[in-house]
Amino acid sequence: MFLYELINIRVMTIISVSLNEKLLEEIDALKEEIGFSGRSEVFRASTRLLIAENEEKKELEGNIHSILILIHPQKLEDKVTEVKHHFEDIINTQIHSHLQENQCLELFILEGDAGRIRELSRLLNKNIKSVYSKLVPLPQE
Repeated sequence: MFLYELINIRVMTIISVSLNEKLLEEIDALKEEIGFSGRSEVFRASTRLLIAENEEKKELEGNIHSILILIHPQKLEDKVTEVKHHFEDIINTQIHSHLQENQCLELFILEGDAGRIRELSRLLNKNIKSVYSKLVPLPQE
């Protein structure tokens, strides 16, 4: 047994992350604004939030209503169209808008099986290098 195990010190693994300057500046600003002690705290908090959000998605079941918000580069519009055509059974409405800096906003209003909705969200996140993606389940009666 190692000494740090005997005195109950938590050892953290060090990882390397590649970020562009803009994202790094935003992380530093967030660190200062919220009061994190360092960048590692920002990453740990962000990771915990992402894990919790993913767990919430896993718990969705049955027939649900939800909204999927996606912001992506305009050049990937064809990939979004390709994916969404396989999910027309759950897409009630889609709103598409061109944003600044050659980006598009997609707003999907969804109704259907939770598994299908999760799969649409997963495929869009996997195949599209989105700037922003958020699946919002709506309250059920």
